Amino acid sequence: MAIHVTGGTSTMRSWFRPAPGSLWNRFRDQPRLRVASLFHLVWTVYVFADLVFRNDIGPYWIVATALSFPVFLVLYAQAYLRPLGQVHWYALAVALLGYATLHFNASGGGCYVIYACAMMGFEGAPRRCIVSMAGIIAGFLGMAWFVAGWPFAAMATVAFIAFGVGTINVVYRFNAQRDAELKLSHDEIRRLAATAERERIGRDLHDLLGHTLSLIALKLELSRRLVDRDPVAARREMEEAEQVARHALAEVRSAVTGIRASGVIAELAAARLLLNTSMIEFTYGDTVPDVPVRIDNELALVLREAITNIQRHAGATFAEVRITVDAHACVMTVVDNGRGIAGGEGNGICGMRERVRALGGTIAFDPAASKGTTLRIHIPLRADDRALPAPAERIA
Repeated sequence: MAIHVTGGTSTMRSWFRPAPGSLWNRFRDQPRLRVASLFHLVWTVYVFADLVFRNDIGPYWIVATALSFPVFLVLYAQAYLRPLGQVHWYALAVALLGYATLHFNASGGGCYVIYACAMMGFEGAPRRCIVSMAGIIAGFLGMAWFVAGWPFAAMATVAFIAFGVGTINVVYRFNAQRDAELKLSHDEIRRLAATAERERIGRDLHDLLGHTLSLIALKLELSRRLVDRDPVAARREMEEAEQVARHALAEVRSAVTGIRASGVIAELAAARLLLNTSMIEFTYGDTVPDVPVRIDNELALVLREAITNIQRHAGATFAEVRITVDAHACVMTVVDNGRGIAGGEGNGICGMRERVRALGGTIAFDPAASKGTTLRIHIPLRADDRALPAPAERIA
């Protein structure tokens, strides 16, 4: 007779497969946190600390450790693989395992209690986490004092470490949640701003072209009707339609120029949002001069790359952008107090140099700066650059 155990094997595998809503699944896009969850097991070395710090480990030490340690590893794995709402049950199970082990393996039992408090910080409101940790520590103190006969100093040390580790986990988790919510709010602000800009452009183009195109259509229809009866009048109507079309084309070009002319201004606002989120103070003055249309978009892209380098690589706490425009040149200076440029230039700086060179300008890094980086971009102006649009014509 054949006995099939396929169902049992499948059930066992499902328990070690990450469930939806588990911590392991949430760390899917953050491999660093997955590695950290495995690295934290290094502290289980203290389960075996009695072998070093005690002369007599007792006759049941090996049995208690051999039975409890595999159970702890399974519970620890389940805390990461099961849905997050079940974590507190696995933390409680680890705490009970620690209580049961205290009398036979003192360091192992204390180690399990510390892990239990750390796991309690994985899920739940802060008050609930703190109360749960306090309950676990109270149970540990009772077992250690009345059953295992621990000295007060040892109990206080383990209790302090357990509560500290659990509290750190709670603080870290809520800071991560706050940062994620802040990032989502920033993304939503960008999305709403982009939507509002698209709607504004749509309204402007409708107001700009709707009447004009209707007028062109009417004149062309009239010229079609007059082409046989009065060719001179039909020709006049077609010439007027041509003039209206050329005027509309000039207005569209002006509108597009105004939209593009907001490049540096928009990039400065985005830079402030990015750097302030990264706890880097950023300033660019109260007013920004009008940047010539020819260089505005390219200069905005150079500024974006410079700000990205500060945020990712500089390790700075302060950054400043200064832009000046006179009759001869446009100069942009980007200053930070980071670690400076180390090693060769990457693709980002090479791209910045190419953009500035295409505009006929120069880019230089101040070698006199003792700390941080001073980037100076100098772009000479042409005659047509100096005829800037009036402020009323620019779109902020």
